[in-house]
Amino acid sequence: MSHDPAEGPDPTTYRQRLPTPLLAPGEAAPGPAPVLALPRRRLDLAARVGVMGIVNRTPDSFYDRGATYAFDAALAHARRLIAEGADIIDVGGIKGGPGEEVSVTDEIARIAPFVAALRADAPDVLVSVDTFRAEVAEAALTAGADIVNDVTGLHDPEVLDVVVAHDAGYVAMHHGGQPRTRPFRRHYSPDVTHAVVRHCRELTQRAMAAGVPRERLIVDPGHDFQKTTAHSLEVTRRLPELAALGFPVLVALSNKDFIGETLAAPLDRRVDGSLAAAVFSILRGAHLVRVHEVQRTVDVVRMTEAMLGWRAPALAVRGLE
Repeated sequence: MSHDPAEGPDPTTYRQRLPTPLLAPGEAAPGPAPVLALPRRRLDLAARVGVMGIVNRTPDSFYDRGATYAFDAALAHARRLIAEGADIIDVGGIKGGPGEEVSVTDEIARIAPFVAALRADAPDVLVSVDTFRAEVAEAALTAGADIVNDVTGLHDPEVLDVVVAHDAGYVAMHHGGQPRTRPFRRHYSPDVTHAVVRHCRELTQRAMAAGVPRERLIVDPGHDFQKTTAHSLEVTRRLPELAALGFPVLVALSNKDFIGETLAAPLDRRVDGSLAAAVFSILRGAHLVRVHEVQRTVDVVRMTEAMLGWRAPALAVRGLE
């Protein structure tokens, strides 16, 4: 049956389209949106934004203060995030910022059994492990994880050997300092965005030289990590320059300090700012968002996709029946 134009857009014409970031005059748009192709699952990110949900198996997380530290609480939380629409579950066993020292043995104990249980519970979901230690990455990937989310930019170079051995994915993140340290009057030359793009290019080149396929690499500008609030705002505005490398861009914005400082908002009032930052990042070329509030983010992301013309509405009956 032919479609009547008077009824509005034909849902069958919705198809994958390239992102159209808001670009400054003379600024080059990124190339075709890449894919994330892992043995367990392929995410086509041309017209769909992936959502990574966070599970903190730490007693001192800045966000939940240990609410998902206990094994059963962490597993229940992961199940909820999957039900809410998370494509990837990212589990960490050490607080990202300064805090108590955690041994390799303890970090493995926090992560590996959880990954094994989650893999048995949700065989199709992608699992990412937030670690910078090769031994922990080895244990987590053996237990069933798919991606190593290294927030230190290869502080431990042997992480790449583990990634290659397990046919895993790798998140190449700009850090710019020692693990678990805060910035102090950091200066980047010529500016922070050049430093981020340069470092992520170097990391991805090292990864591919080591044997990681291009389609298993992700880049992350590292919001807040060794950056002032001004730095994080700038790299967000200039995400097209990072997207131009041709890898999926992950932004980990959720409830971070740069949002709190921008809005003068305590931790419990940063969700709306986080959602706004996620939408802006998508418009600037981000392909994946790492978040605490998965359901609210999924709604915001899917609405953004629909308004950009990347997907049809879930329902299209208003005024048609």
